Amino acid sequence: MADQHDADREPQPIDEDAAWAAIVAGYGEEPADPPGAKPFKSVEDLALLESDMNDTPDPGPAPAGRPDDDKPALGSSVTFAPGVGGPRDYQVVEPPDGDIDDGDGDGDGDEGHFVPPEPPPLPEADATSKFAWLAVIGGPVLMLIAVILRWNMTWWLTTLCVGGFLGGFATLVARMSHGDDDENDDPGRGAVV
Repeated sequence: MADQHDADREPQPIDEDAAWAAIVAGYGEEPADPPGAKPFKSVEDLALLESDMNDTPDPGPAPAGRPDDDKPALGSSVTFAPGVGGPRDYQVVEPPDGDIDDGDGDGDGDEGHFVPPEPPPLPEADATSKFAWLAVIGGPVLMLIAVILRWNMTWWLTTLCVGGFLGGFATLVARMSHGDDDENDDPGRGAVV
């Protein structure tokens, strides 16, 4: 029986008045920082440079009418020491003339930029493809014009718009290449490099 479990023990009564008194007594006080730790900066000090002197006590607020000369105001510019460049002082070094060459020896150079080759010309479309595209685009455009101008949608206008679109679309789909050159390849072998 010398080995009692925590569940078998009776709960000790908590002195709530003493706990509240300890909380009220410590209200507004910050606990001490561990040795060697730098405390957090106050909101006013966030714009300042990092230093090891954060743990110096605050001398208190500046007297009214006199600015605090020790610290710059929050949001003020950070001044760098002479000879120390800031991020906006960076300048790209310009190469001297004739330093960059495109390799042909004439010295005109394109600064090493890639110039893509001229694209091949588009294939000439035959008359059937041209009329099919005209029907696919022209049918809905003609119907839109008829609706905007409030024309009567007669049977011939509706047939021309809808039939032209469907006929042109069917013609373009029928003339698509079917990929006959790829039929002999096995589609299940994945990517071919």
